[in-house]
Amino acid sequence: TINANIASVISMTTSGSVALNVTPVSGGSQTSASDTVSVSTNNAGGYFLTLANADATTTLVNGANTIAAHAGTQASPTALANNTWGYRVDSIGGFSTGGAVESNVTTSSITYAGVPATGSPNTIKTTGTTASNDTTTVWYAVKADTTKPNGTYTDTVTYTATTN
Repeated sequence: TINANIASVISMTTSGSVALNVTPVSGGSQTSASDTVSVSTNNAGGYFLTLANADATTTLVNGANTIAAHAGTQASPTALANNTWGYRVDSIGGFSTGGAVESNVTTSSITYAGVPATGSPNTIKTTGTTASNDTTTVWYAVKADTTKPNGTYTDTVTYTATTN
């Protein structure tokens, strides 16, 4: 009798950094861009993908200046408020379809959620079978007005792919 036990494996890649270039106006200006997460697994039960901030601080930081995480949630996303940032994944939670690249728009009907802190990740995809380069598009946006000092505001988001 020959028994070959094939281990479950999983791998993930992302497109990397997301650049959000905003030229603020007094009423607020919004810019969005996307990241692509690609997962492969031989696990017959599939996988789930989560998103969370890399630490407990969910703000974008530029020295002593910050941009807060948006108050909307994945279950109840809302339009971005001035001087906030957020994410969306089309057709999960309360998100509809319609994520799109926006560049310095003053009004937008696209809704977002604040990125949760580490330790409280949001599940952004669940599958039930093997996957080969299965992609998920995650949209990020920031909205700023002229009260926000100029500079590059940075934070890190962590994706985690786990087999079912």
